[in-house]
Amino acid sequence: MIVLSHLQARQILEARKNSQSVVSVSLDLNLTESEVRLQPESVLFPAGESLNWASLAEISGNETACYIVEDQTAKAIKGFSEFSGRVFGLMPTVSAPTMLISGIPMHRIKDINPYQDTLNKIKAIAPAKGDVLDTTTGLGYTAIEAAKTARRVVTIEIDPTAQEIARLNPWSQALFGNPKITQLIGDAFDEIEKFEAESFSVIIHDPPMFSLAGDLYSLAFYQQAFRVLKHNGKMFHYIGDPDSKTGARVTAGVIRRLQEAGFKRVTRAPRAFGVLAYKE
Repeated sequence: MIVLSHLQARQILEARKNSQSVVSVSLDLNLTESEVRLQPESVLFPAGESLNWASLAEISGNETACYIVEDQTAKAIKGFSEFSGRVFGLMPTVSAPTMLISGIPMHRIKDINPYQDTLNKIKAIAPAKGDVLDTTTGLGYTAIEAAKTARRVVTIEIDPTAQEIARLNPWSQALFGNPKITQLIGDAFDEIEKFEAESFSVIIHDPPMFSLAGDLYSLAFYQQAFRVLKHNGKMFHYIGDPDSKTGARVTAGVIRRLQEAGFKRVTRAPRAFGVLAYKE
């Protein structure tokens, strides 16, 4: 699978401008590098795939999309969800890409890259041992990282289109190849009711913004989270910038409802833009 963004396209085009015949570039969005050959009409990738210069120029001009290269054609990785009525896409960064939903990035990308954002969440809840529930799969970065230390990770995705985007993301491949990860398609608000009491040692809850998924910030959801957590279990809840006016207001409401749900100890995790709730 060859996936390119404007970053790699510009690197290849610059090498052509400098009359190079070979250049080392990433073909999997910054995970590894491979040598590609620059020919008069196209760039030649390992295993024989090629792409013409006009297509490379098109990719270089789009900073918000990633492209999969197949059969000498570049196609933007995006899809329209009939479930939500929103357009999903894959947006490149200097590290791991983020998912775009109707043009809104699903990770922090200002002064941080999406994978570091994920690592901050994992560090906040560390150690992620035993059985872990990841309530919102997205590109799967949280599930992938949690599975490195957990016995089992169950991850829930509400929209099948998001899963399709993840399948084409080089950084998400462990989501589909790791036997420790179980993926569920459904609404986390409904799916959490199906788990037995005290099923998980850790919950990582990273919902969309409040305006898009208010039920995942509700007392009813937090009561279910409390129910499925084991004794001495903990939940990390991502909220957003705690220093912003909206973030501060939402955080205060989240803390109050978590305490009402039974979490006696709730602490802020400002570096990870969230809070930690403990079931004692």
